[in-house]
Amino acid sequence: MLHIGLTGGIASGKSMVAALFAARGATVIDTDQIARQVVEPGRPALAALVSALGRGILGPGGSVDRKLLRQRIFSDPATRRIVEDILHPAILAELARQAAAAPGPYQIHVIPLLVEGDLRSQVDRVLVVDCPEELQIERLMRRDGETREGAVRALEAQATRAGRLAAADDVIANDRSPEELAAAVAVLDGRYRQLGARL
Repeated sequence: MLHIGLTGGIASGKSMVAALFAARGATVIDTDQIARQVVEPGRPALAALVSALGRGILGPGGSVDRKLLRQRIFSDPATRRIVEDILHPAILAELARQAAAAPGPYQIHVIPLLVEGDLRSQVDRVLVVDCPEELQIERLMRRDGETREGAVRALEAQATRAGRLAAADDVIANDRSPEELAAAVAVLDGRYRQLGARL
């Protein structure tokens, strides 16, 4: 099975691109969704997070307050390392389990922190969804009600645009029309089907 690691900066449009691949019949496994699953109440990763960071990271009902935790991660590198050390092994184990059970002509693994986590070895190819940083900032402010300062801090907490592009085997520019984006996905879908058929 051909495994494509889809990545990109925050608010670059990874989910939109993943949905276009799914619509063409690719199997999509999203580590953001897995990250939510592994911190559900009663899961070991949640207990480890609370032990390390305190009950202040929890919202009503005992679930993780994702917005609060994200703010802490982006503002404090030490907190980010703690969270990554706890969550990454759990997420990768669940990703491997789901990938082994999933069908499809090829698989798209959505891994936002692929470059930061040095996870290139987990996939066969890296697909980067790219757009200008100013557009990411605008999208974050509009989508999440983020301040400009907060949006810039979120970008700075991730790999640089140049670093992601240097790791890419394929790039999709997401500063174009929806039609152009769909056409770019169609081209890569054909390429990935050909590569997958050779395995």
